[in-house]
Amino acid sequence: MIDFRHPIRSLPLSLVGLAVLVASFAPAGYGQTSSPFVESDTGYAYGQTDVPRRPVATYSIVARDSVTGQMGVAVQSHWFSVGSVVPWARAGVGAVATQSFVDPRYGPLGLELMHHGRTAEEALNALVSTDAARAVRQVAMVDAEGRVAAHTGENAIQAAGHQTGNGYSVQANLMESDKVWGAMAKAYETSEGDLAARLVAALEAAQDEGGDIRGKQSAALLIVGPESTGQPWNDRIFDLRVEDHPEPVQELKRLVRLQRAYQKLNEGDGHVTEGNIESAMESYRTAMGLVPDSATNGEAPFWVGITLASEGRVDEAIPFLRRAFAQDERWAELVERLPAAGLLPSEDLAKTLKKRMKADVEPESTE
Repeated sequence: MIDFRHPIRSLPLSLVGLAVLVASFAPAGYGQTSSPFVESDTGYAYGQTDVPRRPVATYSIVARDSVTGQMGVAVQSHWFSVGSVVPWARAGVGAVATQSFVDPRYGPLGLELMHHGRTAEEALNALVSTDAARAVRQVAMVDAEGRVAAHTGENAIQAAGHQTGNGYSVQANLMESDKVWGAMAKAYETSEGDLAARLVAALEAAQDEGGDIRGKQSAALLIVGPESTGQPWNDRIFDLRVEDHPEPVQELKRLVRLQRAYQKLNEGDGHVTEGNIESAMESYRTAMGLVPDSATNGEAPFWVGITLASEGRVDEAIPFLRRAFAQDERWAELVERLPAAGLLPSEDLAKTLKKRMKADVEPESTE
């Protein structure tokens, strides 16, 4: 195994810059303040940061779905905006959770090492071995092959520990009991559904065992695809955060369901672009079956109605438009703005739709 603490030896030239970063990774000791420039084996490196004096995260799971190849992280903590610090993932590369007395650099550096061919274990060992504060860290990684690695520092606040399995790792600190990570592992292994459903199930299991001894505040879910498309915004299948909520895991679960609905709406729009209206309607109906109209303030049925009307299926469109109008009367005003944007074929049609969606008007004769 390559010794990343002496990066110039044996490494391909393309990795030298990365290895220098890894070699100079070690931050100041726990609770100490460091200079912006710190001496390392390779000279002076910029970017050292203070070690937080409080633990930023509590329980999380990193995993790769063996069927789809998707990879992701889910986390909950009694800490504001945990999703901005703990979860990291890159399509085709891997996923990282960095927590306890957190150093966020484990995320991007771990992903970069795995991107350059290092396994999850090699990437984690390289970073932990150069971290002067490793005794208070808790980090887990999974790579694109489903190999996992985890580290729980000996000074992580109890109850603390981790458990690895086939393609996943669960880890926790500051728990009410030491049953939490075992319950997470069992839930992930036995639950059904896609990766998002199983990751959330693991979080729910942790909370059922008491979870964070400090309580609940924020949660996050990040899932990426098995291969990079070169478009990171498309690679992120789920990227959800609950920043501050009395029931963050349940709120995260609600957001997952809502995103599934919007994913189906987007899928329907894609079918419309291809001219496949029947497939579009099937996607739209699935979306509207996932959440009530109130969840989208009527937006889901509104655009379904507009799609149908644009295809000349006005009578079919009206019930959907009325559902939107029942949620918010401003949808009727929006209709008249659509012809100018090319979303309805004529102003006359827009006026007809507006009139009929606002009142129970009998369909006009087509004879």
